[in-house]
Parts: sequence; structure tokens; C-alpha cells
Amino acid sequence: MIAKLSGLVDSVGDDWVVIDVNGVGYMVFCSSRTLGGLAVGEAARLVIETHVREDHIHLYGFLDHAERDWFKLLTTVQGVGAKVGLGILSTLSSDELVQAVASADKGAVSRANGVGPKLATRIVSELKDKVGHLALGHVARVSGAGGAAGPPPSPHGAARPEIADAVSALVNLGYTPSDALGAVSRGATSLDGDVTVEVLIRVGLSELGPADLGSRS
Repeated sequence: MIAKLSGLVDSVGDDWVVIDVNGVGYMVFCSSRTLGGLAVGEAARLVIETHVREDHIHLYGFLDHAERDWFKLLTTVQGVGAKVGLGILSTLSSDELVQAVASADKGAVSRANGVGPKLATRIVSELKDKVGHLALGHVARVSGAGGAAGPPPSPHGAARPEIADAVSALVNLGYTPSDALGAVSRGATSLDGDVTVEVLIRVGLSELGPADLGSRS
């Protein structure tokens, strides 16, 4: 099972790249967001998700673990294959996906090729309770908790750490990850410019309300 490739970019297509690793060329399918960070002749390091089928072995590559984790999560939804998953990741960054799913923004998800209104509804519905844990996992990975940290977040779509930190703080107060992420994401969309973790926690608490906190164990 191939989990990572490091080498030189040999050639790039519409949805693929060939990485030359010590003279062996690996064709890897990628989102346009990942392809935008690669250039022929330059060094590249991709996180790989390997799909093995009876008639083929396909490699899917990502600049960071956040995008790879989203690909794996998206393809658990019925109707979202690898091609549609990459299409979604080409349209929305990891941060945008977090906010779209948390706030049930079906319109944002349906902007991706191959995603109609019904599939967009299924995606935000099925992933709502999972996306909070994904954001918290990002905090652990970046901080190195529980093991070595993965590759640094890329500017092409890593989840915003301040949102994940605010979600983590609210979870520690007793809110569920999905509720905390939904509140923080909705609050973040109403704020202009860069915001601090403290501000996001405050707007998240305002969104959830004190009665919700008292009802949680």
C-alpha cells in the first residue's frame, strides 16, 4: 500500500500528475487544488490514498492530510466516487467544506461538478456528525498530539486552525463536536477579516446559548 510519494514532477494533466521517484513514474489523480501547487521539474511530496480494485490500482494524491481525510470522508457517502470526491475538493477548500457541511450549505457543495441538489443534501446530512471530529483531528495532527505531525497545512485548502481550536474549546465545555463546529462556522461567516480563537469561542457560545450548555453532560 502506497501512503506517500516524494520525487520530481514529470508531467501534469487535467486531473493527474506523474511523479518520478528514482526513475519510476507514478500516475496520481489529484484535485485541481493540489495540481495548482505542482510544477513540472520541481520536487513534490504527496500524501497518497491507494484504491485497489480487481481491474486497476489507482493512486490519489494530496498536498496535505486535511485534503486526504476529506477525500476519504466524502467517498463514504453513497453516490460520491473518487472522481466526484476530487471534483468537490477542486471546488471547495478543506476549510470551506468544514463550514459548508457544518452549516448545511447545500448550495456551496452543489457547485462541484457531478453534485446535484439531492447528492449535496445527502453529503451535508451524512457528514454533519463526522465533520466535528475531523476538525478536532486536525488540531491533534498540527500540534503533534499522539504522534508525529503530518505535513504542514498547505495554503490551498488546509482547515483554519483557529476554527478547530475554538471547536476544541467548546467540546471541552461539554458541547458535541458537530454542534460546536456548526455554531463556530456559522459565527465565522458573519465576521469580517481574520478573527481570534477567543472571538470564535464567544460567537460560538452566543450561537449555542447557555440553555444548551446546561442540558449537556
